Amino acid sequence: MPEDIFSLTNNTVSSDSNQLPTHRDYDTYINQWKFLKRSYLGGAEYKRGMYLKRYQYENESEYLTRLSHAAEDNHCRSIVHTYNSFLFRQGVHRDFGSIEGTEEVENFLKDADMEGRSWNSFMADVNIQSSIYGSCVVLIDRPETVVGTRADELEQGIRPYATIYTPENVLDWNFTRQSNGHYELEMISLLEQDERPNQSNGEYYVRVWTKDAIRLVAYNPNNVKEPMRVVEEKINALGKVPAVWCYANRGPIRGIGVSDIDSIAQAQRFLQECYSEAEQLISLTNHPSLVKTAGVSASAGAGAVITMPDELDPNLRPYLLQPNGGNLEAILRTMEETVKSIDRMAHLGSIRAIETRQMSGVAMMSEFLMLDAKLAEKAKNLELAEEQIFRLFGLWQGQAWDGEIHYPTAFHIRDKNLDIDILKKAAETNPANPK
Repeated sequence: MPEDIFSLTNNTVSSDSNQLPTHRDYDTYINQWKFLKRSYLGGAEYKRGMYLKRYQYENESEYLTRLSHAAEDNHCRSIVHTYNSFLFRQGVHRDFGSIEGTEEVENFLKDADMEGRSWNSFMADVNIQSSIYGSCVVLIDRPETVVGTRADELEQGIRPYATIYTPENVLDWNFTRQSNGHYELEMISLLEQDERPNQSNGEYYVRVWTKDAIRLVAYNPNNVKEPMRVVEEKINALGKVPAVWCYANRGPIRGIGVSDIDSIAQAQRFLQECYSEAEQLISLTNHPSLVKTAGVSASAGAGAVITMPDELDPNLRPYLLQPNGGNLEAILRTMEETVKSIDRMAHLGSIRAIETRQMSGVAMMSEFLMLDAKLAEKAKNLELAEEQIFRLFGLWQGQAWDGEIHYPTAFHIRDKNLDIDILKKAAETNPANPK
């Protein structure tokens, strides 16, 4: 059956990890996060969510067949990557202050996650993940070292590195309000293995960070006597939890962001319904159903011959049952309007249009301004997150961060053809002042 993506019926986690201790907001939003992830990925992953509405008298085999044939137009991925391209096409100005040019920083910028990704590529991925889920968490860790000199650390490549955790893997967290009004992260619990438990013993591994300690905990839901055991525990030398929340849009709940594609994913889901209905209508219109008695020998193919018994009652003559194909036009118009509504929600109507749309210059300029404001807000959130990340980087290195990060805040998009047309019309008026 289709999944309850918004947890309207209950607040339980619909996954194998429902035995793990989780934050109350995690239990509320986990199904929605999965829906957003699948909406972004599309393809087979989206079909596995079984979001297509099931007909009342449709059996499971018929539903799965219709689901496999249903087309999907992935607007979520297109919009997320469009935002990403605008945000990073102008470049980011980074001033690292006292740690400018150090070998640790240069190595970090070249390989931020110890997997070969540059810092620009890493932050572009941070923006993509936060756009999908509303937020993501970046953890800044540093390998343990027993060397005594900085030269030995550089030789062994011991330096801070960054890791992205999507909300599905952030099981629990706790913010505490300080006396100065600042909220400080006191604890975070991260799922290290999210796909399936360890095949050998059925355990989930969770790393718990607190200000004082770092623990790797194994949870085994099949072990009734000892469902939890501490695999390893070490002191947190940093003295604080080195995790940064990166928001796409801030929401009213701390730790929960507002996704860029929340409403768009629902519209995309409706489009899949329309594609399925259109496919069914086309199939039924082109291949009508033949209604006949059991004694009549006939098929519904082209050029078929129908053989009827001589004594057959005229009222029982076979006939074709064919629906009216006129509804197809209504479905196509509905789909077209839905796509336009997606573009309006994303403020990308003029950019993503594949055909000429009748929009006035004022309407286009207003849409560009709304897109500019949205991108500027996202840039500010990335700028804040990056400064917090480098502040933690400096702490791992035993230095105070005194640099600055500046993301572009103007994303003006001008239609040159429209500008030329306006100038041409202005020139035709023969103004008294040539300027």
